[in-house]
Amino acid sequence: MAANKLRFNSKVIHGGQEPDKAYGAVMPPIYQTTTFAQSSPGKNKGYEYSRSANPTRTALENALASIENGNFGLTFASGLAAIDAVLKLLNPGDEVISTSDLYGGSYRLFKKVFENYGIVFHFVGTEHVSNIKDRINEKTKLIWLETPTNPMMNIVDIEAVSQLVERNELLLAVDNTFATPYLQKPLDLGAHIVMHSATKYLGGHSDVILGALVVKDESLAKRLYFIQNASGAVSGPMDSFLVLRGIKTLHVRMQRHCENGKAIANFLRKHPKVEKVYWPGFEDHPNHKIARKQMTQFGGMISFVPKGSNYNDAIKIVERLKLFTLAESLGGVESLAGHPASMTHASIPKEEREKIGIVDALIRLSVGIEDVEDLIEDLSQAME
Repeated sequence: MAANKLRFNSKVIHGGQEPDKAYGAVMPPIYQTTTFAQSSPGKNKGYEYSRSANPTRTALENALASIENGNFGLTFASGLAAIDAVLKLLNPGDEVISTSDLYGGSYRLFKKVFENYGIVFHFVGTEHVSNIKDRINEKTKLIWLETPTNPMMNIVDIEAVSQLVERNELLLAVDNTFATPYLQKPLDLGAHIVMHSATKYLGGHSDVILGALVVKDESLAKRLYFIQNASGAVSGPMDSFLVLRGIKTLHVRMQRHCENGKAIANFLRKHPKVEKVYWPGFEDHPNHKIARKQMTQFGGMISFVPKGSNYNDAIKIVERLKLFTLAESLGGVESLAGHPASMTHASIPKEEREKIGIVDALIRLSVGIEDVEDLIEDLSQAME
């Protein structure tokens, strides 16, 4: 059966893959080599130098393209390296419209690096498409979205934004890290570029740093491949192998992440010591209808604010957790807890954080695949 005809659960295992041509290995070998022998100058078997291309990386890039319903995949040394490559499509004076509650590392890259080269960034509440429309001008070249957003779990209507960019001939890029292609496929909704911190759910085991881009358009892919090779921030063969292995269990892991996430979101909402819970699966979430339209389920990422808490109270809660690990990152099989104000979003000025709801008491959870009763008991004891 052709790979493009496969359903998702089969694609994660077989999509873009074939047995190794040398010996029929079912899993692509780890080609831990920098260079490849040539029969004559410029004549090779498809590979010449591993910065430009490596068979293990190619296998991962093909798999990513398959599960995102794209045509071309590119992988990088980290998610930020992937974002860096997209921004290198721009020129001084170009403008970018992005999500206001953006991942802190993306914000830092935008403001502290690319703003120095004359790129102008506007951060708006992209959950309201009208906010994007109002910011577009003749210098706008790129719309950069997260949905769900990090850490406020806002939902952006990708299809509505794609119609907006089509009328204005702009690029639309979507960070799909939180949702993964198991829950959401931005290219099918009109995005031009999908980005992943594959460090998170795609790798799934907290043991590799890697970033990825997937596109449909060949000319856009060629521009990005040039930047990937010229800048050199590529993923290594071992890291590529680990993420490819992780992808093969993405569907079963995501199912449990979603089940556990739903149970914990409802537990927190009913808890007398919790003031607010941010999770797109609630029917009264501001863009719940959009989430239901473009996502198959609602994921395992949750943020909440304990009732009457301040910075120190939040710190005490996350320090008391025993099964949830207090750590950066997300999307692994183990549950993690974070304090955005002092960890993932510390690079965003306090006044900017608080405008978008990232208050000092906010706690973010990445719900893993453990027994959910154990996770609930851990949260209960931490909030005593």
